[in-house]
Amino acid sequence: MNTDNNAVTRDDKPLLLQITKFILPLMLTGILQLLYNAADSIVVGRWDGPNALAAVTSVGSLVNLLLNVFMGFSVGTAVTVAHDYGAKDEAGVQRTIHTSITLSLVSGIVVGIIGFIFSGTFLEWMDSPENVIDSSKLYLMIYFLGTPANMVYNFGASILRSIGETKKPLYFLTAAGILNVILNLLLVIGFGLGERGYGVVGVGVGTIVSQYVSAICVIVYMIKRKDSAHLDIRKLKFHPDKLRKIITVGLPAGLQGIAFSLSNVLIQSSINSFGEFAVAGNGAAANVEGFTYIAMNALYHATLTFVGQNVGARKYHKINKVVVTCMILVIVVGVVLGSLTYIFGEQLLSLYLNKNDEGFDLAIAYGQERMLYISLTYFLCGAMEVMVGAQRGLGMSLIPMVNALVGTCVLRIAWIKVVFAALLTLSSVYISYPISWVFTTTAHCIFYAVRLHKLKKQNALQPA
Repeated sequence: MNTDNNAVTRDDKPLLLQITKFILPLMLTGILQLLYNAADSIVVGRWDGPNALAAVTSVGSLVNLLLNVFMGFSVGTAVTVAHDYGAKDEAGVQRTIHTSITLSLVSGIVVGIIGFIFSGTFLEWMDSPENVIDSSKLYLMIYFLGTPANMVYNFGASILRSIGETKKPLYFLTAAGILNVILNLLLVIGFGLGERGYGVVGVGVGTIVSQYVSAICVIVYMIKRKDSAHLDIRKLKFHPDKLRKIITVGLPAGLQGIAFSLSNVLIQSSINSFGEFAVAGNGAAANVEGFTYIAMNALYHATLTFVGQNVGARKYHKINKVVVTCMILVIVVGVVLGSLTYIFGEQLLSLYLNKNDEGFDLAIAYGQERMLYISLTYFLCGAMEVMVGAQRGLGMSLIPMVNALVGTCVLRIAWIKVVFAALLTLSSVYISYPISWVFTTTAHCIFYAVRLHKLKKQNALQPA
């Protein structure tokens, strides 16, 4: 296997340059993904109204709750591929790829069926506003029809990232994103679905069509590859050894995602109690903040991949430098983008809301309140993500989950039950985020240092 073409951990290039080349396509990919998600919100917000906007933006935590356990397996895939690739184990990479794509198909079908059937029940549990719940249910039912494609694309993109290929997923998502925007405009405005109160149908259809396009693109590309990342549809099956490793790393990551989502569902339920304008303003602000998060999340993937390949190659002495470099970069990105988001908050939020709609000013005020507490401190979340990536790259799975469960989820839930219940203000909800990020990041740093020390010690005792 020729690892020189795609390997990301090369000795002949400065580390900062390698990381920068790796993360830029990832950032652009994530931004494009958010842009076509934002297109859904912008189109329905402007051509169907705040109720439709609330319907589309308030379901994100619920969608993540259902997807995260299986999306965690894509993290297990990324770690397994990175280790095999760093160790130059071509057969191992092949077994992981075919196991992973098989798992993505099965997972996508299972989640799609559950989400489609129980959308209304889940929304009732979240106490969604009565004037929003029907539109939210309709949007969710359409959205979950695209879950198989969503899974396949994300698993395929994880595989490609782990071997250093970050540009092709960007190209695929660009094509899918353009198609999504065109379909949104055509269905909601051109066919008049927005005027008839069915804007959520138009953006839902546009979303799932674009998801299937991106999934087909990544599968076709992997089929055409001639190296260890080649996909042969006839060889799709579960390889027990790779499935075990994917699940060992991925299941805790997925459970961690579920725990995050559960706490976020509870937080969303608290926000829902303030009414539709608070929901719309909060949802719009969350969409804007998503661009900062996705830029920082690229450093999470870089940390996981670079650390994972160095572990596979047993180059433990390089790992701290990788983590420190990624940490500095994520803090810079988080501070700059978070500050810009807050400074231009009113203008950015206005993209999602129609100035002529009732409650526009109130929704803007709610959105700006969220940004004050979250956008300006978002770099703390980025630091936490980098440390999670470092631990997973080392092969750790259970400890990062427990840290996140206690430091973020349990703390936030306790905060809602005690502090928010006493104060009943939105600010008392939002301040729980930066507090939980600081607590969790500190715990991640401690356990990362202990694990890396043990690996170095074990490696020193092994023959070269």
